[in-house]
Amino acid sequence: MIYSLEEFEKFDKIKSKVLKYVLYKKRTEQEVRQKFSKEIDENTLDDIIEELKENSYIDDYNYIDRAINEYINLKSLSIKEMKYKLYSKGIEKCKVDQYISEYIDTLEEYEKKSAYKIINKKKDSMVEDEIRGYLLKKGYKEESIKEAFNEIEF
Repeated sequence: MIYSLEEFEKFDKIKSKVLKYVLYKKRTEQEVRQKFSKEIDENTLDDIIEELKENSYIDDYNYIDRAINEYINLKSLSIKEMKYKLYSKGIEKCKVDQYISEYIDTLEEYEKKSAYKIINKKKDSMVEDEIRGYLLKKGYKEESIKEAFNEIEF
């Protein structure tokens, strides 16, 4: 697309605004589209997003990797909860599922440790069946719950 100098300056200013938004905190393509869809016309936004993707400023797969590593280091979540958090950011289901399947062994081990932490935390205030129900509601797999309970004495 050929721009006049004035159009190029306007485009560059808009692109800088989007880039600043993306650099402040890693964002998904969907988050960028949601944020700027009302103030930037669709074709311009498509061009900007495409350029940011080419330069790796927007990379949904990288976003998944960073988000899951953050969840693992800071939270106690089931794999299912992680998936829903990523879906809510507008990441395509197939990308999330592909990532999960690539790292399933690590994630299942994390889920078991996460269940163990929750059981340990709640064992003084809840009975075993209540904790089991709580974990199932949060999306923990039965096998992870069972293994975690095997490591704790009630």
